[in-house]
Amino acid sequence: MRLAELAARSGLPTATIKYYLRAGLVPPGATEGATWARYDESHLRRLRLVRALTDVAGLALDEVRAVVAALDASGSQHEARGVAQWHLSPPVEEEPSEESRRQVEALLTRHGWDLEPESPHRRSLAAALDTLDELDFAATDEVLDAYAEAAASVAAVDVPRVTSETDPIVAAEKLIIGTLLYEPVLTTLRRMAHEADSVGR
Repeated sequence: MRLAELAARSGLPTATIKYYLRAGLVPPGATEGATWARYDESHLRRLRLVRALTDVAGLALDEVRAVVAALDASGSQHEARGVAQWHLSPPVEEEPSEESRRQVEALLTRHGWDLEPESPHRRSLAAALDTLDELDFAATDEVLDAYAEAAASVAAVDVPRVTSETDPIVAAEKLIIGTLLYEPVLTTLRRMAHEADSVGR
């Protein structure tokens, strides 16, 4: 397809696509003349991913560039999903306490969760535990275990929906959109459950 068709199918202006091409966020098309190139479905998928990263995830273009570069270098679906998920983890400004770090590691051990040592989710959870502790509403191991079991049930539904994709770019796009857009669903369901449980009490 030519640039005009790519723009029509992606819903992005040609100027935006040209900018993404110059910035290296989208690979160049196959040159078929002095002034035009041909694009295929892989370009359309990449544009959708970039759009998901910018519009849905709210990442800056430098972060998007890092994600797509890592996706291109990833050797497996698991690595591609990890690259996408790690960039969705909120940044941690201060170093979490050693106590919270130990609590997180103990949780991972109890549930047999094998996370990469450099996974940002470790720090994010530890920082959240520090905040709860500061507000005198500490998360006990019992509470964390209950949440972890619920999260494992959700993951058992979510992950197969992504792993069915053979293209890692499509899988990463679905993971990003699914993670961010389903989080409000999970939050609302939790609040509904609280309301229902409170009525029952």
